[in-house]
Amino acid sequence: MGVTHIVLFQFKPDASAEVIKDVCDRMLALKDNCIHPTSGKLYVKSSTGGTDNSIEGIQNGITHAFIVEFESAEDRDYYVRKDPAHLSFVSSIGKVVEKAQVVDFTAGVFS
Repeated sequence: MGVTHIVLFQFKPDASAEVIKDVCDRMLALKDNCIHPTSGKLYVKSSTGGTDNSIEGIQNGITHAFIVEFESAEDRDYYVRKDPAHLSFVSSIGKVVEKAQVVDFTAGVFS
């Protein structure tokens, strides 16, 4: 079953617009940079994201959201734990991201 991986960022107050755009562009580019070691093929099913525009006022500092979809939990696990492109990206954002939150789910599974 597929897995939806939701990533939320709050950037540090001193992060410039250019730096934020660079991080967001690189986050979305992971779809085209993550290659599965077994198949040698791109394995991120889809990736999208943008700047928060909710009117509810309960973002708790979160300013950017991304949705990354995988065909399987195994693909998601490889992405999170081993993919060099993803791990390099994660290690590169620590100086500009104040808070990151991640929630994963499989559609229709509630237990």
